[in-house]
Amino acid sequence: MNKIETLQKIFDESNNIVFFTGAGVSTESGIPDFRSVDGLYNQKYKYSPERIISYSFYKHNPQEFYRFYKDRMIFPDAKPNMAHKKMAEFEVEGKSLGVITQNIDGLHQAAGSKKVYELHGSIHRNYCTKCHKFYDLDYIINSDGIPLCECGGTVKPDVVLYEEGLDDTTLYEAISTIRKADCLVIAGTSLVVYPAAGLVNYFRGKYLVVINLSATSQDAGADLVIKEKVGEVFKKITVKK
Repeated sequence: MNKIETLQKIFDESNNIVFFTGAGVSTESGIPDFRSVDGLYNQKYKYSPERIISYSFYKHNPQEFYRFYKDRMIFPDAKPNMAHKKMAEFEVEGKSLGVITQNIDGLHQAAGSKKVYELHGSIHRNYCTKCHKFYDLDYIINSDGIPLCECGGTVKPDVVLYEEGLDDTTLYEAISTIRKADCLVIAGTSLVVYPAAGLVNYFRGKYLVVINLSATSQDAGADLVIKEKVGEVFKKITVKK
């Protein structure tokens, strides 16, 4: 039995699948991975990307933050790939408890997933830091320079920057969901960003699957490790009730 057949068998035998996803799930939709060879971390800017997307940089240099953010973190034309679509299909068929994602692109929802726990927020939610009025992604894209609210406050994306903590409610719900899983699929993440990566340690189910091009800290304890592109793997999977 090859690895795809093994994965199919695991899916067929599982009824409470949880998908834990990272940037590698969206690269096939044209969104670059921060830590890939051709990713943002290897491109040259006046400041390092890691510094730019920190809260302190956002506070002290908002003009440069938004220039980078609009240019390199927003991909409004990106479409869900087969990985997003199949994960949504598992939920529709009652086989999945949902998706826990480190991504901020909203592609899981665009594919039809309803239960999505966004650990690092979303580019599609933006709020005034003064009056808390909501603004959509188009407002950020079409704003000139720093996006401002009608009250005069700065509109900040609802994304977790470096130095910021994760939302407690989202974190609690994600942990609770992982604890209920009989199959946890780690897809498209090298598990290097904490505290998000630490959530997989709450898994106590039967099958742990890792689908990622590079090695992860969970490979040794996984029941199945597939080092291929996530979308390519899911193309070969059939969702059964």
